[in-house]
Amino acid sequence: MKCSEFLQELTNYLDGVIDDRTKSELEDHLAWCHNCYVVCDTTKKTIEIYRDSQLYELPEDLRTRLRSAIVSKCQQHKKTGPQSV
Repeated sequence: MKCSEFLQELTNYLDGVIDDRTKSELEDHLAWCHNCYVVCDTTKKTIEIYRDSQLYELPEDLRTRLRSAIVSKCQQHKKTGPQSV
């Protein structure tokens, strides 16, 4: 299996919606391909973090500073137009 084939099946693998043969091929690929292992592991951990995430209340002073910075940036953007990088 090539890395590109692995990446095409990654979502199905993580969702557990692939046949046993394909799953076995993917796991064989993961056993020797460090790059795909890292991609798979990182994606899996990211999904777990977002799945278990909780909303946290921002401290009022941080909320005020953030709101002020956003308003200032929006006003600057209106005056100068989009900036090209």
